[in-house]
Amino acid sequence: MNHTKPKSRMPQIGEAIFCIAYLIFDLIAACIFFTNAKGDQVILLFGVLTLVLGGGDAFHLVPRIIKAFRGDSEKLEWWSGLGLMISSITMTVFYVLLFYVWRAIFPETAYPAALFWLIWISAVIRIVLCLFPQNNWFQAEGNPRWGVYRNLPFAVTGLCLVILFALSGNTGGYGLWRMSIAIVISFACYFPVVLWGKKKPMVGMLMMPKTAAYVWMICMGLGLIGR
Repeated sequence: MNHTKPKSRMPQIGEAIFCIAYLIFDLIAACIFFTNAKGDQVILLFGVLTLVLGGGDAFHLVPRIIKAFRGDSEKLEWWSGLGLMISSITMTVFYVLLFYVWRAIFPETAYPAALFWLIWISAVIRIVLCLFPQNNWFQAEGNPRWGVYRNLPFAVTGLCLVILFALSGNTGGYGLWRMSIAIVISFACYFPVVLWGKKKPMVGMLMMPKTAAYVWMICMGLGLIGR
C-alpha cells in the first residue's frame, strides 16, 4: 500500500509529539496511582480511570501518530476509525468511574438520586449508540448527524459530573471544585470537533486543549495521594 504524504507535515508532527507526551504521562500517572494506592479506594479508582482513559485514547492516537510521520493509508484510516469508536466508549467509562471517585471522596455530600440514574442511563445509551454502524466509523467523512446523536447523552453524563463536583465544592480542602471547570473545558473543546472537525480539519486542534483538560483532571487525582 502506497502512503500519501502531505506537502508539510510539521503541524501533524507537532500534534504527534504532544500525543506521545500525553500517552507517556498517562502511563506514568497510572503507575504512580497503583504504586501508592495501598488499599486506598480513591487512588485505586484514579489509577483505573487513568488507564481506561489513556488505553482507550491510544487506539486512535497511535494511528494518528503513525500518519503524522509516515503519511496516510487506507489501513491506517481503518484503524483510526476503530480507535475513535473505542475511545468514544472508554471516555464514557471514564466519567462513570469519575462518578465513583466522587462518591468515595465525598460520601457525606448529599446529591439528588436522579443524578445517579442519569449518569448510568446516559452512559449506557451513549455506548450503545457508538456501536451502531450508522456512525460510519471506518469512512473518512463519518456521520455528523450520528455524531450529534451519540454525544447528546454524553453531554448529559458530563453535566451530571459538573453538578456533583460543584455540589461538593471545596469540601476537605481538596479543591476538586476545579474538576467541574476541567470537564466544561473538555466538552467545550470536544463538541466543535464533533460538529465541524471533518469539514474543517483545523478545528481538530481543539483536541489538544481537550487533552490538556484531562491531564489536569489526572493531576488533581495525583494531588490526592497521601491526603
